[in-house]
Amino acid sequence: MGKIIAIANQKGGVGKTTTSISLAASLGVLEKKILLIDADPQANATSGLGLDVNAVEGGTYHVLEHTLSARKAIVKTASPNVDIIPAHIDLVAIEIELVDKQEREYMLKKALAEVKDDYDYILIDCAPSLGLITLNSLVAADAVIIPIQCEYFALEGLGKLLNTIKSIQKIHNPTLEIEGLLLTMFDSRLRLSNQVVDEVRKHFSSMVFDTIIRRNIRLGEAPSYGESIITYDATSKGAVNYLNLAQELLQKNSKNGKSN
Repeated sequence: MGKIIAIANQKGGVGKTTTSISLAASLGVLEKKILLIDADPQANATSGLGLDVNAVEGGTYHVLEHTLSARKAIVKTASPNVDIIPAHIDLVAIEIELVDKQEREYMLKKALAEVKDDYDYILIDCAPSLGLITLNSLVAADAVIIPIQCEYFALEGLGKLLNTIKSIQKIHNPTLEIEGLLLTMFDSRLRLSNQVVDEVRKHFSSMVFDTIIRRNIRLGEAPSYGESIITYDATSKGAVNYLNLAQELLQKNSKNGKSN
């Protein structure tokens, strides 16, 4: 049975989409079958894997509305073993359209039930907000990865997100776990980056991934070519970091008896 992992943080610019694409691609080359769900109206995960956002006919919007099944919304990508449910600009309207629907928080969970067993991991790239789309993602997920950038204000908003996760565990999804906090945009030359790492490790110790994602120009370039870092430059620091993260995730899950 596949494991659903939401990649979430209501702060923008922390590396959610980069992590979603790069982790999906890394797990794919490690021969795991991956489905990436673009649950962000900005649709950066969709364009970052080489799809034309304007040509998307069925995607996350239609899946959340239940006007299209998850299976019919899936598109193959050029990245080995990685499929995607793409996003379209219409996704921004879903918050309003779902607001008066019954069990609106469970729309994504219900939709994914039919495809969950087809994949080893389903990754959800969440929007930078704690709105209804992100709530759907966290209710559907088995676990959540929280990227935290190694910069000033890194921990700002983290308490709010952890409280949201607690209330989702209490009300909607008691089995939701925190897979780990992922330190991103690390620059070893900066004292501040090192201070953030120390502070996060001190406060959250075992919740933090050993792997740290370093600042890397190639990571920033890859999406503009519609490629993951793995296909764009597999020897770059960014690719190596995300491959290490994928291996750490697989080891952790095999220890917990959740590996496929």
